[in-house]
Amino acid sequence: MTSEIRLFTRVTVAKAKAVVANPDEPADPERGGGFAEWAILTLHALRIELRKSYRVALDLLSEMPGVIDEIGLTRLPHYTVLRTWFERIPTETWRAFLGRSAEKRTGHASIDATGFDRDQPSRHYANRTDYRVRSLKVTVLVDVETLYITDIHSTTSKKHDAKIGPQVARRNAGDLRSLAADKGYDAKAFRDELHQNGIRPLIKHRLCNSLDHAHNARMDSDRYHQRSMSETVFSSIKRTLGGTVRARSWWLEFREIILKATVYNLRRSVRYP
Repeated sequence: MTSEIRLFTRVTVAKAKAVVANPDEPADPERGGGFAEWAILTLHALRIELRKSYRVALDLLSEMPGVIDEIGLTRLPHYTVLRTWFERIPTETWRAFLGRSAEKRTGHASIDATGFDRDQPSRHYANRTDYRVRSLKVTVLVDVETLYITDIHSTTSKKHDAKIGPQVARRNAGDLRSLAADKGYDAKAFRDELHQNGIRPLIKHRLCNSLDHAHNARMDSDRYHQRSMSETVFSSIKRTLGGTVRARSWWLEFREIILKATVYNLRRSVRYP
């Protein structure tokens, strides 16, 4: 019987090859020619899946010949090489990896935000780099029927939900049929933009007058209450992959969050094919 981590690796390799420019490149070309980008993407996904540091993750993988065979590697990179590749691969590729990992989409989505702790650095490092914000605000777009994460937004600021929501929805307008959100996303401009793009807004109105009560009462309650699926996804990620990001710069923390979401999707692909 094939192990779950080997199946995870098999699915990850297929998704990683789909987002790189040269999917037919060997995993580790001979004569020290480096490593294929798709192989590095796979190794990073395995690092997040194992919830280990670069060094320990590669040590563990060196004892998993079946997993290494799935990737097609004859050798593993040094952990510093893997860390360098994490910085080198552009964010657009990590986002494409996330998009490819979300296999099934129905067009009915919810949007919500949560916080991920930033790993506590030493006091000397915090003072030297002006490292003051202790958490990331992470907003995800979740398909409420398949529970795949289809898009993600991260910020270290206190940007309001009603400003983030349109940005995320705009990127995914072609795939959405309805969008559910809580009152934090209540803004007329946001609703108007959704209507213009053919997306049904399921966003509760803040109760300021009787008309707001009427708007909320007319809303499809079954579809709106699926908004809670975003909280289910957040709970799953934090429980299985951790609620902390450990990169030392904000832009790498953003990539780490994207990678966590990708691994969550890949897990679903393995367990619910």
